[in-house]
Amino acid sequence: MRRHSSSPDRRPRERGAILIVTLLVAAFIALALGSYLSLNLSSARLAYRSYHASTAFNLAEAGAEEALWSFNRTAAGTTGAWDGWTTSGTQAWRKFTDFTLNANTTGWVKVYVDHQNPTGGVRPKIVALSSIEPPGEAPVIKMLEVTLQHRSFFAGGLVAKRSVEFRGNNTSVDSWDSDPDRNPATASVPYSATVRQDHGSVASTSVLNAAVSVNQANVWGYVSTGGALPEVGSNGSIRGRNTPEGVAIDPSRVSTDFNADFPTVKAPTDGTPIAAINNTTTLGTAGLATKWRCPGVALAGNDTLTIRGVVTLILTAGSGSDALTLTGKSELIIPPGSSLVLYAEGDVKIAGNGITNANAAPLSFIVWGVNTSNAGQEIQLAGNGALKAVVYAPNAAVTINGNGDAMGSIIADTITLTGNAAFHYDEALIDYGPNQPLGVTRWRELTSAQARAPYLPKFQGW
Repeated sequence: MRRHSSSPDRRPRERGAILIVTLLVAAFIALALGSYLSLNLSSARLAYRSYHASTAFNLAEAGAEEALWSFNRTAAGTTGAWDGWTTSGTQAWRKFTDFTLNANTTGWVKVYVDHQNPTGGVRPKIVALSSIEPPGEAPVIKMLEVTLQHRSFFAGGLVAKRSVEFRGNNTSVDSWDSDPDRNPATASVPYSATVRQDHGSVASTSVLNAAVSVNQANVWGYVSTGGALPEVGSNGSIRGRNTPEGVAIDPSRVSTDFNADFPTVKAPTDGTPIAAINNTTTLGTAGLATKWRCPGVALAGNDTLTIRGVVTLILTAGSGSDALTLTGKSELIIPPGSSLVLYAEGDVKIAGNGITNANAAPLSFIVWGVNTSNAGQEIQLAGNGALKAVVYAPNAAVTINGNGDAMGSIIADTITLTGNAAFHYDEALIDYGPNQPLGVTRWRELTSAQARAPYLPKFQGW
């Protein structure tokens, strides 16, 4: 006899459970597919925006290059270099349009220049604002600020290939302009506190941490290195006229992307031969330009060498030898209206009473170090008086000793300042040499509202 269970049939329940699970799985798959599609769409939009951001950046750089091209065409004497620009006073503006990209996307770039014809120590700025505008989307905006300076042997105050070090406890750096009107017929302006400016510059192309050791010095200007931040002591500072009170290191005056070329200078091969100079004498003739060559100059005791007229002196002593030495109370004298251009491969050691340069402009005494070996030359400048000189010796170790003022510009392999000397860069040296072009000394993308705020009014209404 078959017995029947009193339990209900479970098969409909099982089928219902399977259906529910299937629906849940299907919903999960649909949700996953939807999320995946949404992620892909978001990734595509992000990639698209990134592409437009890169394009906007390139467009801003192209606008800045257009302005730089106009600057350097002006330096080359080309008329109409700023044709197509709107100018007002020292400022210039221009908008470049009709950039058509893919998918009906368009773009434009506006370029603003604060000093289209810079003189003296002015470092003109180019600000480029670009926009890429895709249809139906918010535009992509980029803004760049580019700072320029003249490419000159002496476009900086203290510039070294390897290192600049301040060892004194009361050293300082600033600037002034000995020729503000750029008229050689007018008298040069001597340095004084009344004409002091904040364009003193200290730079090294080295990427090492000790590239610039400001230590306890006070730099009223700019400090640049090839990679590492400058070393600043507890009493040191890097400031400018507009640096807020209480700020010891102004970040807008420090850069770590400095680079420079140090071309080789060759000594002339001509000149009237004379014997080595080792006693009191006069060289040159007032009012005339003369050129001389001799093995070296060695002054001691109370010896003096007085320069008359415009004198070029080529010292032929080789590397490792003394080309010029002043010891005891000896003195090299450059009277008003006279000047000396010195070429030396050997070492230059000036002590004693040093250089007495009665001219206001440091260009009245130029030292060209023509040694081609790395660290193959020593140039020592000492004394407690005012040293007015320009030194270009990219393979020399230059040391400035003393407690007086040093004025001009020094380009070397290494530069060391000891004692309590104050260094004053002459901004007139920026224009040394004919038709000096401008080059980029600093650039940065302006990403924050605070960084963009000073320039935004310049781009309105055009």
